[in-house]
Amino acid sequence: MIVCVAEKPSVGEYIARVLGANQRKNGYFEGNGYQVTWTFGHLCALLDPQEYTEQWKGWNLSTLPMIPARFAIKVSGDEGVHKQFNVIKSLIEQADEVINCGDAGQEGELIQRWVYQQAGCKCPVKRLWVSSLTEEAIREGFQALKDQSEYQHLYEAGMMRAIGDWLLGMNATRAYTIRYARGTGKDRQVLSVGRVQTPTLALVVKRQAEIENFVPRTYWELKTNYRDTLFNAQIPVEEGEYAITSEEQGQALVDSIKDLPLTITSVEKKKGLEFAPKLYDLTSLQVDCNKKYSFSAEQTLQLIQSLYEKRVTTYPRVDTTYLSDDIYPKIPNTLAGIKDYYPQVAPLLGTKLPKSKKVFDNKKVTDHHAIIPTGMRPEELTADEKKVYDLVALHFIAAFYPECEVSNTTVLAKAGEIDFKVTGREVLKPGWRAVFEKEEPETPENPDSPESEESTKSLPAFVKGESGPHEPLLKEKTTTPPKYYTEATLLRAMETAGKTVENDELREAMKENGIGRPSTRAAIIEKLYQRKYIVKQGKSLRATETGINLIHTIISPLLKSAELTGLWEKKLREIERGEYRAQDFLTELKEMTSGVVRDVKTNKAGMLCPVCRQGLIIRGNTRYGCSRWREGCTYAEPF
Repeated sequence: MIVCVAEKPSVGEYIARVLGANQRKNGYFEGNGYQVTWTFGHLCALLDPQEYTEQWKGWNLSTLPMIPARFAIKVSGDEGVHKQFNVIKSLIEQADEVINCGDAGQEGELIQRWVYQQAGCKCPVKRLWVSSLTEEAIREGFQALKDQSEYQHLYEAGMMRAIGDWLLGMNATRAYTIRYARGTGKDRQVLSVGRVQTPTLALVVKRQAEIENFVPRTYWELKTNYRDTLFNAQIPVEEGEYAITSEEQGQALVDSIKDLPLTITSVEKKKGLEFAPKLYDLTSLQVDCNKKYSFSAEQTLQLIQSLYEKRVTTYPRVDTTYLSDDIYPKIPNTLAGIKDYYPQVAPLLGTKLPKSKKVFDNKKVTDHHAIIPTGMRPEELTADEKKVYDLVALHFIAAFYPECEVSNTTVLAKAGEIDFKVTGREVLKPGWRAVFEKEEPETPENPDSPESEESTKSLPAFVKGESGPHEPLLKEKTTTPPKYYTEATLLRAMETAGKTVENDELREAMKENGIGRPSTRAAIIEKLYQRKYIVKQGKSLRATETGINLIHTIISPLLKSAELTGLWEKKLREIERGEYRAQDFLTELKEMTSGVVRDVKTNKAGMLCPVCRQGLIIRGNTRYGCSRWREGCTYAEPF
């Protein structure tokens, strides 16, 4: 008998139907030589500290770091979970072959492998790897099963991620709680520290501090109105400075040119192309859903997961916006499947579809391609599911429309010794923009796209050499602080390890160094809410006093640096590709964990001052001091 283990009951039931296993049993389906069963999420987990040794039951700084000689797993959950595990175990014990039908990703591989290990699986294991749950995809997948050994690196990466989270999370949380938390016993506040959650929180805290400490600066901009068009003065300045820093300086410039004519010195028109928005990966979908519908990252993940399980979209937990070449021949059928729902498909039917490198690139697709429709009829969707499906479908349709053709105009002018400039844009052929009708997406990044807000306007027909009166004016401006993170912008910051990156191509290249995985970032943000480290005010995310205090308490840069955590993520991806040994990474993990604990043990900050016995020791740039130094305490000690 062949035993298939799916990721959840609904998926197991559908796979059973495709395979002809139609007899419902207790916890599985049977028929046609198959038994199809399922897990409930994380059926197995790493042991808790006290399950390794009694010494780790109590929270004591002297027992840290906790580093098991060998990590072990257990069945984790309630009575229902244990009951289902026993069903799986009994089936596997009698199986001739097991087929892993779990979620086709790192986390899914880990979940399934741990179940098979705990069940004592001895028979051969094959892997089903599909990007959608349509009947066609499942049948094709069963025709192309691979031995589980081909996914060993994927499993090792998932295992190292879990062990890394356990080592740093368990040890850092205990160390910081024991040393710095308020209260005692059951009343003691737990300072939860995590490999990904803490640097994410640090991003929010840092941004909030930048806003609160921001000192606005006033400056002035010189503009002039000529033929109902506003030209901007081009005054050279050093980076970070402003050309006009006082009203008197600005007024002097106005007075110097107000009676002089403005002369057009150059009119340059350049045709350009605007490319359609990229297809969706999970993060970009979560970003757009947050911007357009205020959906949380977790809410969007649940909606797109539901669409995947309803077989109308492909696998959602992806970090690529590209398709592989083998998808190209299937595109016409996919479009035909949704033509009754989207009239924008009609012009594409029966035509030779373009095969752009901006859409198809095998080098940028690993386990899964971008999120696209499957071509199944999108029926019986909830209102929110329909919103998400529309985004996915319209981006997919637009990818096969012509580029938007534009004419970018740059006009240079001069009044006296001051140069002026204005840019404009005219849409010559809308191309893909016609797909979105009233609800256009943001203009995608494009080297040919103008930069300023005013550049989207079309300009009058200026002629080089023309000259005439104009109206110079001075506009007072004030610098503004950075904006609070929203879930959308925080997701982008996690994706790029805290760096502000607007360009799509550069952001794509930086994904390998992002913190967290596309599938886990939503859960990380949810944890920060649950632990009351952040709150939402409107769309803005604010760090609470608890969250701010935690970040200020943490002394190890590893724990709160998005960049360092991003480098760690890069190594996990290298393990997944077989380019870095899991054993070497585990050695690094143990060294990092020991270092974090050592920092806490040797750091005197937070202890009672030995001189005045009233203040607490605080850490400066080069030495420790007493928090009561203003009251005259003389304690100081270098470190």
